[in-house]
Amino acid sequence: MKKIVRKGINNDSELWLDWLTRKLNSYEAFKDFASGQNPADVAEKFIEVNSLGISDIFDKFDEEDKDTLDQFQKLTECECHVFRILKKQLEFRNKVTFVDFKKREKVKK
Repeated sequence: MKKIVRKGINNDSELWLDWLTRKLNSYEAFKDFASGQNPADVAEKFIEVNSLGISDIFDKFDEEDKDTLDQFQKLTECECHVFRILKKQLEFRNKVTFVDFKKREKVKK
């Protein structure tokens, strides 16, 4: 993974990762979500649509590529957990009612 992040180093990992990033960015996943498909189904459809390109990539995969894929999978899982935590915090924040005690009128006796 460090090899990909460092500029000026050109390797096969960069090539398949660039290809995958381009394909994912151009894939219209939100249309599938809008039609009621879940993320797993959308991912399966993406793989099916791009199966030839993926097959070509796998023909050239080596151990470094597998390690790179593993590291990016861990990174995306981490990102997913961050999004879940943020969503829970937002939901909790929306449930909390704040009371401004300074604006409360004093009761006369």
